[in-house]
Amino acid sequence: MNTIKIIIERSSDSYGAYAENINGIYGAGDTVNECKQSILDAIETVKTFNENQIPNELKGDYELVYQFDTESLLNYFKGVLSNPAIERLTGINQKQIHQYSTGLKKPRPETKRKIEQGLHKLGKELLAIEL
Repeated sequence: MNTIKIIIERSSDSYGAYAENINGIYGAGDTVNECKQSILDAIETVKTFNENQIPNELKGDYELVYQFDTESLLNYFKGVLSNPAIERLTGINQKQIHQYSTGLKKPRPETKRKIEQGLHKLGKELLAIEL
């Protein structure tokens, strides 16, 4: 199965995205969800090209993996996870989280890893729940 890495970034007034490993796939939107849908639409458009123009990565099975910049990720989950919740998950204090989510400061690579690991841990715990 091919993996298509989609980079999502926030600008001053919208979100933009592109496929890191396939040329010509771009998307944009006012929200992350609109941006993701725009990427899906772009992929579907590319898949309508002549067979020899379709990138090999889009032939057969593939999965999309989204990479966010920290500001975009924190804003995307703002309605789901509060800053206190992110602090509990990551050990990073709320003031720093607020600065990262507003773009006032950029986290160091090790801080980005802490955020990613905290969210992945939460995801694993949620997947293990049965009701």
